[in-house]
Formats: sequence, structure tokens, C-alpha cells
Amino acid sequence: MWRPIAEKATTTTGEVSDAERLSAFYPNATFDFYGVPSATLCVYKSGSAWPVRAGPESQRIIREARGVHGHPMQPVWLELGERVYKLLDDTGVRWTSIYPLAFAEAGKKSFSPLLLWVGVVPESLQYELANTAAEAVTKLISEAGFSGVEIGFRESIVTPSLAGPKMLPFDPFNDSISEFTKPFTPTPGLAIAPLNSPYYEGTGALYIRENNEGGRVLLLTCAHVARPPPDHRNTGPVRETSSSSREYIIALGHSGYASALQSMKGAIGDLDRSIKDWRDVIDRLGGYQEGESKNTTEKREEHLNLVKKARRKMEKINEFHGDISKHWIVPNDRIIGEVIHVEPIAVSVGPQTLTEDWALIALDESKFEWYKFKGNMVYIGGNLSSLEYGKIMFPRDDDRTNYVYPKDGLLQARGVIQLDDIHKPKHLDANGEQCLLVVKNGLTTGTTIGRVSGMESYTRVYKECKIDKTSVEIGVLPYGSTKGPFSAPGDSGSIVLDRSGGILGMLTGDAGTTDRTDVTYVTPYSFLDKAIKKYFPNSFLYEIVG
Repeated sequence: MWRPIAEKATTTTGEVSDAERLSAFYPNATFDFYGVPSATLCVYKSGSAWPVRAGPESQRIIREARGVHGHPMQPVWLELGERVYKLLDDTGVRWTSIYPLAFAEAGKKSFSPLLLWVGVVPESLQYELANTAAEAVTKLISEAGFSGVEIGFRESIVTPSLAGPKMLPFDPFNDSISEFTKPFTPTPGLAIAPLNSPYYEGTGALYIRENNEGGRVLLLTCAHVARPPPDHRNTGPVRETSSSSREYIIALGHSGYASALQSMKGAIGDLDRSIKDWRDVIDRLGGYQEGESKNTTEKREEHLNLVKKARRKMEKINEFHGDISKHWIVPNDRIIGEVIHVEPIAVSVGPQTLTEDWALIALDESKFEWYKFKGNMVYIGGNLSSLEYGKIMFPRDDDRTNYVYPKDGLLQARGVIQLDDIHKPKHLDANGEQCLLVVKNGLTTGTTIGRVSGMESYTRVYKECKIDKTSVEIGVLPYGSTKGPFSAPGDSGSIVLDRSGGILGMLTGDAGTTDRTDVTYVTPYSFLDKAIKKYFPNSFLYEIVG
């Protein structure tokens, strides 16, 4: 379900304020729309100047936007409006909204003629172009038989007021069913998919701040996850014109959502079978008998407690399953943000001839409880117990001296692994050989551990994008024959960390047979960070929480 679209006026920081910047060309920039909730400013308005109170101590007139009904243009507006927005596209105006309305002084009747209130991308429209565009639109409307219509440009962006539930907090310490709630939390490893292509699924990598001045929170993932090649051309940044449709991203695509529900149903079935087995033992033990052995009493109490604990967990899982089935089933209700940048997939990029395959998603603030957000802390539990993780990642006695399992199984991503550390790792495996062990959490395979190959791999992929050049990748091998592959389809976008949380890079692909993976390919984060900063120079990793 969708609520009405809300518009937000945006401001910039710097030496010159928005009011000063716009008033230098259009004196009434701060007066025309004064009083509207967004406090938006006017870039330019055609027609006669609206009244302004005179005198240095005079207060601005508070104005209100009003609907227009019964205007002669109304029957043909949809057809004429399409011609208007196409004309704006042709003139180079990056518009975000076109709203026919009128204005009134607060509490009074409308005083203005019909106004086409045109929202534009902040700082994108110069005064001269606004004037030219307004003249062109006025001429178009006049030729259609309507006179006296004014055109007003304001800086605004259109964002959806999203319905649906918020992402859940992840708290393994207090949540007894955290293994089932995790897919519905923003913990890195979040399963994502395009709203319009929910069958093509991937994983979110890391959270990034757009800047340190209250900018947006962005989620890094692969370009082929945000824009699956079968459904999209391999083109660049998202919207060439403001009239293009937005590309929304949802938490949990078709398979991810179904798998999350199925895991709950499977767990309920397993617990039910276990309860029956434990009840059978209790029945065989019978009721308490005076003089029975201590072992019999303890065994009965143990199994009664097992049944009680299992029933309590079944109730919680069943309740959670019902809530998710009710509130998360509609994909639109799972929208978490929109794609704001997709770097065209390319190979053999830069002196290291690496693969470039990344995208950024601007997250909708209303879908996250930021005060509970744990940032870039990757969950390393699930498939591995704390004991298993410690034995694998810290295989030598001298390694374990100061080893402490990350609190709640959450490994903080921090620092970037450089190529020298890949070529000459400082760690040793159980056999005393140099080794860089890494961990990731992805949509399909969850938490897995792998070994980084010390020498780069060559790849030739992306047939869907008509790319046949050779690229260099960092290869990650499975940890061992008993642990299965490091990744599988659906894990693209996962962030890969070493045992201390050092960031190796983002998982972009793999190689093997059609259903099994031998080698996983990772693009170094040191390369990605530089690529991102070309477009978002003030961006940085989301701050460490706690």
C-alpha cells in the first residue's frame, strides 16, 4: 500500500545560503511560497509579481497552497501536462514534480491565477534557464487556448512516504529466535532485490554516509544486483531525466522471503518432533515414585524442561511467522530505498585491471530505527558456533592467547586490507603456512569462511553485458572440503572481512559448475572506495556504533 507522495525541500550548506543564492537573481525567492510546510524557495515565477509587504520591519506574507477546481484546462490537463513535462525534458530542466494549484494568503481566498508549481532537483536550475523554460511552457499553454497561467519553479525532491513495517533491530543477546528475525533486520548480509525484478536477488554489503553534514545513508551492493543485466541495459547513473521511473530496492526478494518463512516452518516441525520424542521418554519414566533413583528423577526433570523450552520457542516462532506473513508479504511494503547510482559494469579497469561492478542505494529513513542500528557489524554466527569460529579463524595456540569471540557474534568492519597484506598475509594456518582467512554473510549460504588466494585470478564474464575483456579478481577458496563452497548465487554484494574485521572487498561472482562454486571473486574495497569517492567525494563508512 502507498501513501500520498510527500515532497521535501532540501537545503545545502556552505558559505552562501540557498536564500542568498536564489535571491541574487530572483528577488522574491523567499517571499512567493513563504508559509508552505517544506519552507521551499522560489527559483523563478512568471507573470506579475505577487504582493510583498514593504519596509525593513515588515513581516513576510504567510501563504497557503490551494487546489484548483473547475478550471477550463482540467478536462485536457493530462494530455497537456504530458506535453509540458516533455517540453521541460527537452529544455534540460531536471524537474521532479508538476502540480497545478493556486495560492492564497493564510485563511483567505485564493489570489493567484492557476500556477504550474514545478519542482526541480536542488541547485540544478539556473535563473536564465528557468526564465527560458517558463516562456516556452507559457507559449505551449497559450497555443492550447489557455491564458493567464503562471509557471513557478521551486527546489524540491519527491520521495515516497513508504508504508509497511520498519526493519527490525537485531539483538542476539535478548532475542531467543534471532536466527529467524535476522533476515528482517538491516544487519550487513541483508538480502535485497529490485522491486520490479524480485526474482534476481543479491546481498547488501556495507553502509556508507553520504557526508558528515546529515546526508543520506547509502547501502553498497553490486551493479548487477541493483540492475540485473537480463532486465536492464548496462548503462550508467540512474535517471537521465526526472520523469524516468524510480528504481526501488526491497528487503528480501522472492526466494529470500520464501526461504525465511520456510525456515520458521521447518524449525516448528523439528521442535514438534523433538517434543514427541522427549514426551516418549517422559512416559517411559512414568510419574515420580518414592525411592526412585536420582538418575531417573534428573532425567525426567531434564526432559520436562526440554519440552517446556521447546514449546516456548515454538510459540515465539509461530507468533513471529504470523506477523511476518501478515505485514511483510507485499513487496511494496518491503521497499527500503532507491538506487541513486549504478556504475556501468566494466572489466579491466585501472592499472590493476579490476572489475567495476557496484551500485549505491539511498535508504529511506522512515524504514529504519537508527537509534537501534548497529552499523557495519557483520553477523558471523548462524552456520558456525563460537567454538567452531575460534578454532578455524585462530587455528594456532599462539593466536588464541588474546582471542575473544565478537560480542553477540557481530564482527565490526574496520580498516581496509591492502594488496600487500593479500600477497604476504601475516597469519598462519594449522599447518604453519601463510594464510589469510576471511568470513562473509550472504543471502544464500549465510556465514562461511574461506581462504584468500595469494595471487590474483583472471576472469572473463558478464556475457549479458556484452563484455568479453579480461579482468583481474581476488580469489577466495573454500576453507576445506567439509565446509562447502564459500559462496553461491545470491551472495553477490556480500562484504568479505578478515578475522579482525579488516575489509577485503565485495563479492561479485564465482566460478565452478552450474550448481557448485570452486572459487569466489572479490573486488578489493581499496579500489571500490576510490571509485565511490569520484561521485561522492565526502562519503565514508557508517560510523562505529557502541
